[in-house]
Amino acid sequence: MPVAEKKLFLTLCTALALWAGPVLALDGSESPAGLKPPMPLYKNSLHALNQAIEGLRAGDSVSSIDALKYAAAGGQSLAQWKLGRMYAAGEGVPHDDARAYEYFAQIVNNYDEDTANRREIGIVASAFVAVGIYALNGLPQIQLKADVLRAQELFQYAASTFGDPNAQYNLARIYLDGAGLKRDPRQAAGWLLLAAEKNHMEAQALIGNLLFTGQGIQRQRARGLMYLTMAVENAGDDPKHVWVGDLREKALKAASDSERQLAAAMLGEYLTRR
Repeated sequence: MPVAEKKLFLTLCTALALWAGPVLALDGSESPAGLKPPMPLYKNSLHALNQAIEGLRAGDSVSSIDALKYAAAGGQSLAQWKLGRMYAAGEGVPHDDARAYEYFAQIVNNYDEDTANRREIGIVASAFVAVGIYALNGLPQIQLKADVLRAQELFQYAASTFGDPNAQYNLARIYLDGAGLKRDPRQAAGWLLLAAEKNHMEAQALIGNLLFTGQGIQRQRARGLMYLTMAVENAGDDPKHVWVGDLREKALKAASDSERQLAAAMLGEYLTRR
């Protein structure tokens, strides 16, 4: 064999030998020195959830979202709830109500009274309310039609079973607005009072207005003004809650001096009891 061809042949053999090494390692027959196969990222769904929480606290939202999705797929309600909230608000992920609904619905559909973790009741109640609001308004993105009866059912369950103030408030709004159901101010007032006693600001404003004006219930102007005052204090300076202040101002102008004084006295007594 000519010298030039012999050199070319040896060079080719050397290259093939170097290339064959990693191939053997890939099929498991031989591992390069110092290299180990990659370890799985998460031991289980609970481990993934803990990793996600640590990442969120450290400000690492990218890896945390991956961990949350792994945990959610494994049935971790807290992970499903966090992802639902993130997609609904567009925090750390693109705003996507369809994905939010999917995660909230998983919690609702998988809830079992007999095996429920009592520490997760707040999460479950919140998911019932979220799915109820989607049912009430509909979600064209996934062809989910507005269904007042379904919304009422979800709110009723969370309001009664968990005593959730948001569920009580939303259930009251259905009875108060009469959208798709017969309007029932008395039913609405009952649920609003329960939510208001839990310091739910919107419920305080609405029950205050109902009591002051006597719309469908017995008029109690001083008590109504008391709840309106509480609602204004809880609303603060948030521009979204300007309507609360407007309701109170309207009531103050219509109230007599004795009604305003009685409302102040009732508020003081109420706060003392709490």
